[in-house]
Amino acid sequence: MKLAFLDLGKLSISKANMRYAKKAPDVADILPTIRARGVLVPLIVRANGAPDHFEIVAGARRFTAARIVADEKGDAEPLPCAILEDGDDAAALEASLIENVARRDAGEVEQWESYARLVREGRSIADIAETFGLPELGVKRILALGNLLPRIRAAYAREEISPATVRHLTLATKSQQRAWLALFDDKDAYCPQGSQLKAWLKAARRCCSRGCSTFPTARSWTLSPS
Repeated sequence: MKLAFLDLGKLSISKANMRYAKKAPDVADILPTIRARGVLVPLIVRANGAPDHFEIVAGARRFTAARIVADEKGDAEPLPCAILEDGDDAAALEASLIENVARRDAGEVEQWESYARLVREGRSIADIAETFGLPELGVKRILALGNLLPRIRAAYAREEISPATVRHLTLATKSQQRAWLALFDDKDAYCPQGSQLKAWLKAARRCCSRGCSTFPTARSWTLSPS
């Protein structure tokens, strides 16, 4: 890794960055400082194959704020950048995750997306846990979000479903998740959450073991074990 000052026009946000393809991040908290003092903390970048051009893998908010200031002043100052070695996607993902986790604004679904990509890049659960200072169980819980139907995962990202509910759903089969989603979508139905969901899933497993063709409804399931 080497340090350099790069022109704004030579930089773009990398697909490895957790904020790629999303709306421009909120920079209201850092904009006054960057107006007054410029960007002090280096962005983490890598070459993207185009001549003299680099992708930002960590520092999208600082980059966005610097562009706003450049538009205001009509002049852009070069930004301090730490340049990663070519082709190291896993290192790029880790750099982006470390920055966002350190700021504590990366949601679990965002973490799952990046952890899953790290796994595809060859990182083990132990590697990820060591990099981010997490217990392996914590990494496994995040990766378990991959067991969810996309609609459930999206609802969790929007904070429409509680963490306790999601933990139980990660252990459910796809058919159980679809049945739960039907209750979730029905405004007139009771949709079990948290510990109630645990009981509902237990009742669903009992029902399936007996050859039932339907899942338990709010009226048919009970908290008492059979």
